[in-house]
Amino acid sequence: MTDPLIEWSTDFDHADEAWAADPYPIWAGLRERCPVAHSDRYGGVWLPTRHADVTAIAYDTEHFSSRSVIVSNGRPPDLLAPEGIAPPISSDPPFHAGARRLLLPAFSPQAVAKLEPGTRDHCQALADGMRGREVVDAAQDYAQDIPVRVIANMLGLPESDGDRFRGFVHGVLEGVAKPFEQRLAAFQALFQYLLPKIEERRDDPQDDLISFLNSAEIDGAPVNAFYVVRAVGLLLIAGVDTTWSAIGASLWHLAAHPDDRARLVDEPDLIPIGVEELLRAYAPVTMARLVKEPFVFQGHQMERDDWILLSFPAANRDPDAFDRPDEVILDRDPNRHAAFGLGPHRCAGSHLARMEIRVAVEVWLQNFPDFELADPTAVRWAAGQVRGPRTLPVRVNHSTP
Repeated sequence: MTDPLIEWSTDFDHADEAWAADPYPIWAGLRERCPVAHSDRYGGVWLPTRHADVTAIAYDTEHFSSRSVIVSNGRPPDLLAPEGIAPPISSDPPFHAGARRLLLPAFSPQAVAKLEPGTRDHCQALADGMRGREVVDAAQDYAQDIPVRVIANMLGLPESDGDRFRGFVHGVLEGVAKPFEQRLAAFQALFQYLLPKIEERRDDPQDDLISFLNSAEIDGAPVNAFYVVRAVGLLLIAGVDTTWSAIGASLWHLAAHPDDRARLVDEPDLIPIGVEELLRAYAPVTMARLVKEPFVFQGHQMERDDWILLSFPAANRDPDAFDRPDEVILDRDPNRHAAFGLGPHRCAGSHLARMEIRVAVEVWLQNFPDFELADPTAVRWAAGQVRGPRTLPVRVNHSTP
């Protein structure tokens, strides 16, 4: 029989269903035998699996560009640099610092705290809507609705367009293996939706992020409509998919591990620390970089425009960085995980994501303290660079007080 690890080390595909279903043994095997793996797919892509290597690349803006953070069959042209396709996450220095700084006030702890009561009320309304049903889909009926509402309100977009937002997520993040023309069409559909909304806010500003960006400056220069639509597109896609994936993965773990579920029910004050551990263990996001010029990294010759899959989830499972990395230890301390990235591009929205995940778990456990996977084989995980359950049927015991 062919050793599947040999195939993964030379021909991996992060969009493969087997990878989506359970990537952890794949990463562990690669870390031991081929810690910087290479595949010819997508025109050439590298995968470092050790925490130290992921960290080194994340901080190295001299040799690696962020002008596109999603691996696909095409490369964005250099003319988009230093802003990139989705600023600021796709921006290179020196532009990146000002672009990131522009967004920080909207995602500060103080700003996020104001959003918590509304988030909690929405989570409770979703829980009320599931009451009395024996089996519910914790991903589709709960997890994915929470960040959709939060980011829609922040941007000033209609909550009723939630299905369209989810369609944009699928097209932009999950269709990475599709031909370049189809990938381009997915981005065009997103921009065609957003541009009229942005123009409306120019004519009639409101108290929302789109209006703020329309009047913003970076390093003293006003931002144009092309910049705003790309930045808003990033906030919409990233604000929805990453958080719903983390909420869903947390609920999946608690459904599959009754001891951990019972502990958080009995010790609700542990939930914030427990959420950090669930983020470490099931970090949803893998970013990408492009090699700027031919460069030797850890003995491997990398060529210009080679992709790098910067797997923060794999880094979080490195035994050289974390004790018992494949175990969920709810009170792990310290826990300097990389779920929100590393280096200058670390997630600007981490405070918001933490709040949404924590509140979602708190409200779920308050309403459904006793639940389990209805059918483990029916769980479906998203393929690509943001991994989370898309289908998560759980059986709820409503008789539990």
